[in-house]
Amino acid sequence: MIRTISVAPSRLDRWLDGFGERHGAVRYDVTPTSVTLSAEDGSIAVVTVPFEPLDVLTREGLVAHVLAERRLGVLLVRRGGYGAGVFAGGKLLDSKVGSRHVQGTTKAGGWSQQRYARRRDNQAREAFAAATEVAVRILAPARLDVLVCGGDRRAVDTVLEDPRLKDLPAIVRPPFLGVPDPKQKVLEQAGLDALAIRIDVDQPD
Repeated sequence: MIRTISVAPSRLDRWLDGFGERHGAVRYDVTPTSVTLSAEDGSIAVVTVPFEPLDVLTREGLVAHVLAERRLGVLLVRRGGYGAGVFAGGKLLDSKVGSRHVQGTTKAGGWSQQRYARRRDNQAREAFAAATEVAVRILAPARLDVLVCGGDRRAVDTVLEDPRLKDLPAIVRPPFLGVPDPKQKVLEQAGLDALAIRIDVDQPD
């Protein structure tokens, strides 16, 4: 059975050692996007390279890659809220979160339903416009190395279409984070989740 775990960058080297200690001699198959560990007992672990590509195709290269310091931007957008933050060395340097009320759906029909739909669409546009202004203020001037996004994909795409953010789509990298309406703690946790290394582990029964 395959299970997916997340490992902090500072723990990856020790986790790789531990995989060998638990499962026997390990062969490494390294590509720019993934590192596959095949152990003596048949266990397999596939490490997804964060912020690909990996330039030095060795285990040591992977460890150095995940530990490299980057200016990380995080953009979270949902109908009910938004957040933007700049991280470096695991620390939050600058951030802003906010919320906008967007009306829920209604069971009413006819003109009433159409009126609610128009109001909801207008509220959503206002929420995304507010999120865009925060992204322009926090992320655009931050000289980011990488940007990780989360929330609602269509909402994020809407924000990143703004011409003032034209340099950001090129540095967007996975993962796309599933988050609740962004509050400060949600944004801070998203910064940690963006850096975590995803590993798929398949162990024989």
